Amino acid sequence: MRGWLARLALAGVVGAVGFWAWQFLFPSPEHVIRKRLGELAAAVSIAPNEGPLAKLANTQKLIGFFSSDVSITVDVPGRSMQTFNGQEEIQQAALGARGLLSTLKVQFVDIFVSVNPDQRSAQAHLTATATLPGEKLPEVQELEIGFKKLEHDWLINHVETVKTLR
Repeated sequence: MRGWLARLALAGVVGAVGFWAWQFLFPSPEHVIRKRLGELAAAVSIAPNEGPLAKLANTQKLIGFFSSDVSITVDVPGRSMQTFNGQEEIQQAALGARGLLSTLKVQFVDIFVSVNPDQRSAQAHLTATATLPGEKLPEVQELEIGFKKLEHDWLINHVETVKTLR
């Protein structure tokens, strides 16, 4: 009886390790997209006293999250609507923001990811919060982000603000 229980326990441990290894080596598209969004929030954020070389490097890192044909439309109530098409326009806007702002903290919360049946495109619906210098309350905006899988990377090809009742 003891040998049987030991084998059962060993089989359970091997099964759990195998499951963990499978999840680690072959993560689901939802997991990969959530991780990418966390990395994007960190890349968009601006650390205090960020030097000129760090600003340039972080802007280059930021561009790596987007496809070449990306389209971004941001319409935040109380501010002007902004549209960016392509990586170059995003890069210029990011460099401008990094030149104007001393700090910026961006977080994505309430992330819901929906992968299309083709497993080559997905949408993420989330809430973005941005803490700006001198502001007591963060800016909060719902976003719809479209992803497409190119090679082995999930790249953002569309971002749009979601109209909410305020």
